[in-house]
Amino acid sequence: MKYFSTRGVGPVSLDDALRLGIASDGGLFLPEALPRFEVSDFDGAQTIPAVAHVLLQPFFAGSALAGDLDSILAETFSFPIPATPLPAAGRDVSLLELYHGPTVAFKDVGAGFLAACLSRLEGDVENPLTILVATSGDTGGAVAAAFDQRPGMRVVVLFPDGRVSERQAHQLCCWSDNVISLKVQGAFDDCQALVKGAMADPELSRRHRFSSANSINIGRLLPQSTYYADASIRHFRRTGHKPGFIIPTGNLGNAFACIMAREMGLPIGPVILATNANRTIADYFETLEWLPRASLQTLASAMDVGDPSNMERLRHLVGDADVLRDQLGVLSVSDEQFEASIRQDFRDFGIATCPHTATASHTRRQLDWELAERHDWILVATAHPAKFETIVEPLIGTAVPVPPELEALLSRPARSISVEPTLASLATVLE
Repeated sequence: MKYFSTRGVGPVSLDDALRLGIASDGGLFLPEALPRFEVSDFDGAQTIPAVAHVLLQPFFAGSALAGDLDSILAETFSFPIPATPLPAAGRDVSLLELYHGPTVAFKDVGAGFLAACLSRLEGDVENPLTILVATSGDTGGAVAAAFDQRPGMRVVVLFPDGRVSERQAHQLCCWSDNVISLKVQGAFDDCQALVKGAMADPELSRRHRFSSANSINIGRLLPQSTYYADASIRHFRRTGHKPGFIIPTGNLGNAFACIMAREMGLPIGPVILATNANRTIADYFETLEWLPRASLQTLASAMDVGDPSNMERLRHLVGDADVLRDQLGVLSVSDEQFEASIRQDFRDFGIATCPHTATASHTRRQLDWELAERHDWILVATAHPAKFETIVEPLIGTAVPVPPELEALLSRPARSISVEPTLASLATVLE
């Protein structure tokens, strides 16, 4: 299968799309066409790796990695992704727990897959590949964990100083010498701009062999589409209903993966995007004008994105705002609203939810009654609440147990470098 930029450049192979991360014209890679599936195509697939094999095999056609697909998937899905029922919610509602990986966040799936692919394609110890990753909290830790100590790979993590939780910051900075952690004196959007600027700079790119592990890289989105495929198939087999998904949304990569799965014919009903007070997406759906702006700092810090990159993919795949509004819903959730939802989730279900997940549960409670009762719903839990204990614990009145994966990371020493949000500052560190 061939891949084209959203701005027209191409075709390139999957291998080149993974290596490059972003197209030479500044666009984002998408496959030339999406394959179509029926639920019956997955009849023999009883595990996530098996579902992923069926779903992703067409994307690997012609790739040097085609023969490694099963081993790549075994590495990627080495932890469970359960859907936990919420019985008190009335209509069939469940919580898709994407936080059982090594850094207890959903980013572990995409990062692990990308690392497994690139380490097989590259891995030149004499001329290492430099992975640039901007993070609003979880992506950088997942990417660092996935590439840690891999020969021929160097990772540069850029995160906004003071805008991630203490535990998130620690897991961004506790890795081996092939991971460089940079505290950027700015917002996430500054970090993302530095990554895009560096990759667009011919001289820097020549010297350092850049690739990206943000959701601008198609290698992040392909595996993420598989857990939506798996969850929807399991639900459909059990109930005969197509579930709707409510997805906490920042840079739109996770949500786009769900939409891509639906476009491929998976049994997925309505898709609702839950954003925080950063209203760029919500305002776009209301006004039909795309107006990126500086991000606002919220308690749901991983969603603090004012210029979501994957909107370019979404508009290319589905259409402009008037078309998108027919296929998606959006709700902007304030800090006060998801704080109240954290309290209510604990009262109603006996579970602690992180601030990002709580935007989804709040959104479910705010749905139009007819829409809410017409569909079963899967709420997407993007991170373990223990990463945000200073927010969650005062709200629920009890300690959140720290999972062993996070405990192991917190016990490691951390180190970082402070940089200004300029390309010159980044270039100095890279040398």
